[in-house]
Amino acid sequence: MIYSDIAIAAVGISIMIDLFLFKNSLLTRSAFWISYAIILPFQLMTNWWLTHLWNDGNSIVMYNPDAIIGLRIAGAPIEDLLFGFSLVLTVMGMWEFWGRRGFQRNK
Repeated sequence: MIYSDIAIAAVGISIMIDLFLFKNSLLTRSAFWISYAIILPFQLMTNWWLTHLWNDGNSIVMYNPDAIIGLRIAGAPIEDLLFGFSLVLTVMGMWEFWGRRGFQRNK
């Protein structure tokens, strides 16, 4: 399994978790998309910084060209955006899910 496969699977799994486990349907809400639009530029800046070639010709993060699709946005592979989307959706879904249920710490 290559990074592309994992990123695509992560998107599918996070969507299924949102729709069927948490039953939040965040993807149908404008609040989610507005939140994601705020997060996305920071993700792109971080991806650019991590994958930018520095003066010594190296970057902090390097990808095997055989493990990615090849399309890059802000220097990072599209897989990073897919994986980041999955993380944001899942964390926001957990926040919503536990918020509805009155999540309490053990005392």
